[in-house]
Parts: sequence; structure tokens; C-alpha cells
Amino acid sequence: MTSRQEKRLIRRLKQRDEQAFLTIVTRYQHKVYNVVYRMLGDPHEAEDLAQEVFITVLKNIDSFRGESQFSTWLTRIAINHSKNRLKFLKRRAADRMQPIEDTPEGAMMFNPLGSALPRPDNQAMGHQLERAMQNALGALDPEHREVVVLRDIENLSYQEIGDITGLTAGTVKSRLFRARSALKEELSKQYDD
Repeated sequence: MTSRQEKRLIRRLKQRDEQAFLTIVTRYQHKVYNVVYRMLGDPHEAEDLAQEVFITVLKNIDSFRGESQFSTWLTRIAINHSKNRLKFLKRRAADRMQPIEDTPEGAMMFNPLGSALPRPDNQAMGHQLERAMQNALGALDPEHREVVVLRDIENLSYQEIGDITGLTAGTVKSRLFRARSALKEELSKQYDD
């Protein structure tokens, strides 16, 4: 979608055009789901929260000034909703993540470990690595998890991450370094056990 097309779509969305909203949802639903899933670690919570993100977009589209890309603004909303949900779940002592083996196959929209693994032993190893990675992500502080998800899973630039989080590029880099170190330590714990 070109910048001009996106601006036209946003203008229609601000006029509460239902088709424009459906286009936005269709275009960005996987990205939003993946961000909130990686932040929360629970596919059911991620589904609910992704819907809430789009409702928030519809309610607050008039506040989008176009100073950043729409996808940046949308990702910021998804991250903020995820952080708020994490706080809510923590208060409710319900922040335990669903084991990956209980996750339906279709719930994973994006596999950062690669494409489908054809052999059963490779598939089992892929599931084990995915479970280890999600457990390690879940053990990180939300601020660290946020930068890892945005940089290493969503492949956003430091500038885009800064636009979403409000952090400078230098802070993003240093936080990402600490996050990756903590992630490595968490993964080492899992494999040492």
C-alpha cells in the first residue's frame, strides 16, 4: 500500500467508513496479534486483546496526526495495551503462560524459528525451541520483552522502535542489549536444567 493510499484509507476511517475499518483490520490483524501474543504468551488473551486494539484504533483515529506511519501508531497502541494487560494479569495472579503444547496449531501466525519442519523429530525439536523461547520471553521484564518483540520478531528499525516506545535510539540499543543478555540467560537456565 502506498503512502497516498494509506492516507486516503485513514481519511475514510476518520469518517467512520466501515469498509476502511475492515481493510485496516484485514491488513494489520496478523501483525497486531503477533505483537500481543509475544508480549502476553497466551493465544486466548492475545485474540481478545487484538480485538481491543482495533476498537481503540476506531475510537481514537481522530487523534492520529500522521506524524508517524500508521503502522507505528497501531503498534504503539498494541504494545501499550499489552503492558496494561500484563499489569492486570499480574495483579490477578493469572500471568502464567499457557504451555505451547496446548496452543492450537493455527494460533501461531508467525514462527521466528523458520518454516514448517517436515520430519517429526525436527517438528518436535521446533516445538521444544518455540516453548523455550516463549518461556524465556515470558520471564523478561515487559520493557525488555517489548524491545525484543519489536526488533527481533517484528524486525522494526531502532527508529521505529523509538517512535513506538518514545525512547531514543541509543536507549533502545542498550535496552535491547540487556534484554538479549537476559533472554540468553533464561534460555541457558532452561537448557542447563
